Amino acid sequence: MPAKILVADDHEVVRQGIRTILQGRPDWEICGEAGNGEEAIRLVRQLRPDVVIMDITMPVMSGLEASRELARLQLPSRVLIFTMHESKSLGSSVRKAGAHGYVVKSRAARDLIEALDRLLGGGTFFDNASTSAEKSDDKPDPGILLRQALSLI
Repeated sequence: MPAKILVADDHEVVRQGIRTILQGRPDWEICGEAGNGEEAIRLVRQLRPDVVIMDITMPVMSGLEASRELARLQLPSRVLIFTMHESKSLGSSVRKAGAHGYVVKSRAARDLIEALDRLLGGGTFFDNASTSAEKSDDKPDPGILLRQALSLI
């Protein structure tokens, strides 16, 4: 039986991109899609996915609020926050919300599959600029270096 994945993001193009990235894994099935946090909670209760890929910024209820609610309900689904935001405090905020990891959208093509493998295996995936550099044999990610350089201008 394939692992069930629920995708919660308010942008159809992002949900389509996630489907494209995951389509090469026949052992994974996208069992549902939600456009906001409240809908995600309702679908998690109904579909019981193994993992929820949850956008952090959505209307009605944010991904962090929905993650806190899922943790409070003690549902077995593991939550992977999916965000365009990068900050030093992100990992802490995600952990406090009860999620099991996060992936930054700019690195989704590289990190999403690994993150899902870890969560489905019972682990976590807390990524940030410093751990990305460590994961790639201490070579910094050129995209991160460019964003850091541009932020200084």
